[in-house]
Parts: sequence; C-alpha cells; structure tokens
Amino acid sequence: MTDKAAPSSLYRRGRATTDNPGTDGMIDPVSLMRIKSMELRAKVIVEGFWKGIHRSPYHGFSVEFTEYRQYTLGDDPRYIDWRLYARSDRFYVKKFEDETNLCCHLLIDHSRSMGYGSGGYTKSQYAGTLAATLAYFLFTQGDAVGLTIFDDQLRKYFAPRNRPGYLRRLMLALEASPEGSATDLGPPLQHIAGMLTRRGLIVLISDLLTSIDRLEPDLGCLCAGGHDVVVFHVLDPAELNFDFNSPAIFQDMESGRNMYVNPSDVQTSYRRMLDKHLAKAKSICQNLGIDYHLFPTDRPLDLALLDFLQDRMRRRKRGRYRGGSKVRTNV
Repeated sequence: MTDKAAPSSLYRRGRATTDNPGTDGMIDPVSLMRIKSMELRAKVIVEGFWKGIHRSPYHGFSVEFTEYRQYTLGDDPRYIDWRLYARSDRFYVKKFEDETNLCCHLLIDHSRSMGYGSGGYTKSQYAGTLAATLAYFLFTQGDAVGLTIFDDQLRKYFAPRNRPGYLRRLMLALEASPEGSATDLGPPLQHIAGMLTRRGLIVLISDLLTSIDRLEPDLGCLCAGGHDVVVFHVLDPAELNFDFNSPAIFQDMESGRNMYVNPSDVQTSYRRMLDKHLAKAKSICQNLGIDYHLFPTDRPLDLALLDFLQDRMRRRKRGRYRGGSKVRTNV
C-alpha cells in the first residue's frame, strides 16, 4: 500500500456503542502503518474519526452548541447549518463552547525497548502515530502543541506553538527511530517540568518499562507544576500475553543481554509480575489525578483519540483546564 491508497481500504468494520461512540469504522493499525507518511496517517485517523462521529447518534458529543454566526471564508464547511440556509438563503456556522488556547505538550519515550514489535510495526511507530494524531487534531482546533522526545535523557524539544509549518516539524521528529539505551523518566520529566512555565496539558506516551518505585515521584513533578497529565501506556500484545510457544533466546533490547527462556516455565510468574506492574502504574496515576490508558499496539488509534476527547470533557466539567479559558469557538 502506498501513501496514495484509498483511505476507505484502511477501515475495518466495528460497532458503535455507548462506550465507544462513532467507532463503527475503526482503522486497522496493521494497514495504517503501511502509510509511510506520519502526517498522512494522522490525517486519515482524524478525518475518519470525525466521519464516524457524524454518522453516529453522538454527533457533537464533545462540545456544547451555543449559537450561530455568519459563515466567513476559511470556516470549516462541515459546521454550516444547511437547514438554516434553506430558510434564510444565507450561510451560518454553528458556534460551540469549548476550551481554547490549550497548551499541550507531547512526551514520547524513544528508549530502545520502544523498538520492539511483534505485529509488523514497533511500539515506537505506534506511539509516534498516536502523538501525530493528537498533534494534528489539536492543531486543527487552534491549540498550541509541543513535543519532547526522550529516553534516559532529553533528546529533542519543541516548545508549544501553533503556526504554519510547525506541525510538519513535529511530524518529521516523530518519524525518527528510537536510539536511547534505557527508559528513565526522572531526568527528562524534571527537566521538562522546569521548562514549562505555562500550565496546560501534558500527554506522556511510553511503555513505562522502568522502575515502578520511581514512577510516582517522576510523574508527580509534572502534576506539582499544576499541569493536567494523561498517560498512554503502550505495550505490544506479546509483552502483555507472553504467549510464546517454544524455547528461544530472548534479548534485552536496552542492555543487549541474551537469555535462554522456556516460555512454559516462566509464563505464570511473568504474567503475575506484569499484572502487578500494570496495577501499580494505574494506581499511581489515579492517586496523582492522572488519566491513565493502557493501549496494546493492536488497538485502533481511533479509540485513543476518543479517550483523549472524553478526558477533555471530564476536565472541562470539573473546571480542571488551568491553561485555557472558556470562550466560544468552532470545534
């Protein structure tokens, strides 16, 4: 499949539910990753998501309609009220009440463990596409988006902006392969916490394959700055299930150490330890008021965007967005 392939060929049939409104045409991650361009992947996800929302009974679920205003050049024609046009012979656009001037910073783990993948693509590619999707969506809303790529240290930093050409710079950075030797959230998160002076939203995308004992203070430094934090915990299905059938040599992607493993001997203990790690990570996030989402890399990325929007809705209702103000705007 090339970048010019018809987007309709990427969708797999699903069914919308009250938990997952508008996901009746979810995008198959395997097909999606065949698109070389990160920006085009993000565009396919976002546009497909909006089409799903428009077809579903939950159209407009993320915002509150307030009033109309006359259409001006550059407005999104999707929000023209055609019934009102039929009555008045004039174009009017629906106005919505939502959070604006949001400042969002995406933190992407590029340690070597993110280079693992059992399904034809890596955790890093999946995480990068997720970040690209959120960046693309937020840019279309007029929000400022920044990006930090890290492993055991900060590798790349882009301050939150919303200006022509900036999104392209973020997309190119997200296409890079992971090179870091280890995951260490502490130094980069502390560095970022000191750099971000404006309160806003921070989205961390990582496999969290690091010391669970350090996770709470590492994440806590972000929350202490008054930021709202969302964590997307990205793991490969093989890491979650450890359903290997035969003995093999396993290599630690970060240390390079090889180990002979008979899966039947360690599956039970592995899953027990992993469940403990996942439960602890979720508990730490909940205690800090962080929205936590565990995402296997075979899960459609439409659902990540949906979770993100639902998080925004909950924060909006609780008045938690400190980095923006409530005004009327198009969504």
